Amino acid sequence: MPPHFRVSEAAALLGVSNDTVRRWAEAGRLTLSGSPAVILGAELAALAQQLAGESPLAAAFPTSRASARNRLTGIVTRVVKDGVMAQVEMQAGPFRLVSLMSREAADELGLEPGTLATASVKATTVVVELP
Repeated sequence: MPPHFRVSEAAALLGVSNDTVRRWAEAGRLTLSGSPAVILGAELAALAQQLAGESPLAAAFPTSRASARNRLTGIVTRVVKDGVMAQVEMQAGPFRLVSLMSREAADELGLEPGTLATASVKATTVVVELP
């Protein structure tokens, strides 16, 4: 059986209310089937990509061109500095990101709570887990 999600799960993944998911189904934006109502995972994934492209955040804060594809724009929530290093925490939508960098880099960027920033993630290993 292909992956599927209940309305509440789809709403949580998309960052909207259950009612919004139901309204989108009524409008034909996605398909609910069965009882309890479920949405096929592939359809939900396609809608999530579409919504990301329509995001006001993406339009308001376009990023520069770079080879890194995993870029998350958010707000700096905490900066902890010592003599050499800095720990910078960001909130990008529902995602909390933590970066360790030199204190000099954090100072040059002027990073402090409330600063708008884009985290660029580029790694040789990305671990994917199932909940």
